Amino acid sequence: MKRILLVDDEESIHLLYREELEEAGYEVHSALTGEEALDKLHIVAPDLIILDINMPGMNGIEALRRIKEIKPTVPVILCSAYQEFKQDLASWASDEYIVKSSNLDELKAAVKKHLS
Repeated sequence: MKRILLVDDEESIHLLYREELEEAGYEVHSALTGEEALDKLHIVAPDLIILDINMPGMNGIEALRRIKEIKPTVPVILCSAYQEFKQDLASWASDEYIVKSSNLDELKAAVKKHLS
């Protein structure tokens, strides 16, 4: 079973994404901050990371940079409510950029693509 590390500071996102992704057959682990994600990187050994950008403390762009330094081959999907971050050159280090929506079809398709 493929492992996903979901990094987002919103509990409602964790509940929604966890339910959908577990139903699709993935093992989902959670982190509420960028710092927690870095701590869990070695423990969970995720096959893919879904990462929010706008979080307190270490934001998703900084977490992305540090994740790619530690585990450069792990795909990272940036998932943000703000489309303007897509223009930020730092976000281009991600493997995919998705704008948050209540329709998770785009996210699930991206996860499937990177874990196939």
